[in-house]
Amino acid sequence: MQTLVTDLLVTLAYGVVGVVLMGIGYVLVDVATPGRLNELIWTQRNRNAALLLASNLAGVGITVVAAIVASEDDFVLGIVGAASYGVLGLVIMAAAFVLLDVATPGKLGEILVDPQPHPAVWVSSVIHLATGAIIAAAIS
Repeated sequence: MQTLVTDLLVTLAYGVVGVVLMGIGYVLVDVATPGRLNELIWTQRNRNAALLLASNLAGVGITVVAAIVASEDDFVLGIVGAASYGVLGLVIMAAAFVLLDVATPGKLGEILVDPQPHPAVWVSSVIHLATGAIIAAAIS
């Protein structure tokens, strides 16, 4: 019984770290794009904004999962690693967003929330996912 309780508490801790990191990712995407994400996605049903946010959250999730797996049953290492690598992943995703914005015409944030589908959203989304995968590979 004690093992079950311990495992549940460890799972809860990892879940909290993952959700907090995804919350930070949400805020970063919200800051990087004009308008409010909750309005753009849930009210205006903006697919571009939804794809960008979804890819960011998936990138964070990939990183956190890799940190948990790499911890090899060392809870302290796992929780610190998940938080640290998650923050690093968010920083790298933000830097990649800025670099893509500098390297392409127009303001990327404005393009990404345009109500019409735009190929730039796919490019930016893949950058989020690739960043998560790269960090995951570096962890293992």
